[in-house]
Amino acid sequence: MTPRIRFALVLVAVALVAGGVVFAVGVDLDGAGQPGPSPIRVGGSPLLDKPAPAFRLRTLDGGEVSLAEYRGRPVIVNFWASWCIPCKEEFPLFAEARSQYAADGLEILGIVHDDDPAAAQAFAGSEGAAWPMLLDPDDAVWDSYFATAVPMSFFIDREGVVRAVSFGPPPSRSLELLIEKIL
Repeated sequence: MTPRIRFALVLVAVALVAGGVVFAVGVDLDGAGQPGPSPIRVGGSPLLDKPAPAFRLRTLDGGEVSLAEYRGRPVIVNFWASWCIPCKEEFPLFAEARSQYAADGLEILGIVHDDDPAAAQAFAGSEGAAWPMLLDPDDAVWDSYFATAVPMSFFIDREGVVRAVSFGPPPSRSLELLIEKIL
């Protein structure tokens, strides 16, 4: 093999590996290279186009919620923590989306991760979050969703299938696009 062919093959291999890394990390729905505080990242989850793992968890106020209760409705399962600055950025966006898509039955289920329940409750209350806030003390749901960081959101359609996964607070237009996938 000539040095020129060997060099070309190495370049092709590097390009394929780089492309695979970009795909595995996610696709920027907010526009490649666009400035913004926190671009949304989508992809890289083994749950895409698969049934969402079932769960039943206690709420911050002592009740219980099951994902099965929301069958037939579009749902966003959002892992968050009160100490997470990007999580704080997305609360107003989720509140607005929940209101905007109320007629479509959109629900948000917030799952507190790696946080003190009292701190989480205080934060959710101060932000006026009107959706259920759930506790996952042994990380069973976190693990079943292959969650890797907060904030991380799973967009589940009316049939209970995960149609999108986002990492980070979504810009409002990207959030609309993700919600439209599950309506």
